[in-house]
Amino acid sequence: MFRSALMISLAFLASSTVSAYAEDRPTLEIVWPQPHSVVDLGKDPEKAIGVVVKSNFTLLPAGQCGTNRQCGHVHMKIDPDGDTCNIPGRPYNSMNSDFGGDLIKARFGHCLKAAGQHVIGVLLADDHHKPVLVNGEPVTALVTVTTQ
Repeated sequence: MFRSALMISLAFLASSTVSAYAEDRPTLEIVWPQPHSVVDLGKDPEKAIGVVVKSNFTLLPAGQCGTNRQCGHVHMKIDPDGDTCNIPGRPYNSMNSDFGGDLIKARFGHCLKAAGQHVIGVLLADDHHKPVLVNGEPVTALVTVTTQ
C-alpha cells in the first residue's frame, strides 16, 4: 500500500511526461535509518535527521551529470501517502540535488506531528529531476521509522 502511494505521490515531481531510462537496471535503497528503528529528531528548527541511501547511480548535484546516463540525485517525501510533511509550497520534503551524494536531510519539522511513526520515501531522479524508470515504474525505496 505504501509503495504504490509513494509511486503515485512521487511521480508528480516530474512536471513533464518525459522520464529518464537507465542503461543498467538502477537500484536505490535506504541504508539508514533501518526499518522500524526509533530515531531521535534533530535539535535544529527543522528537526532534521540524515538519511543515507545506496544506489548504483552516481549521485551528483542536478545539472552536473553531463552525458552520464547512470547519474542523478534523490527526491524525498516523508509520509508519501499525503503532503503533510512537505516543505511549504513544495511537492517534497527534501532532495540532494544541490550537493549530490548519499546523504539526504529529512526535515521532520515540516510534519504536522514530528514525533511518531513515519514512512520515509525516496525516488531516484535524473539530472533534470525526472523519475528514473524501470519497466515503466519509478525507482523508489521506503522505510518506516518512529521518531522521538
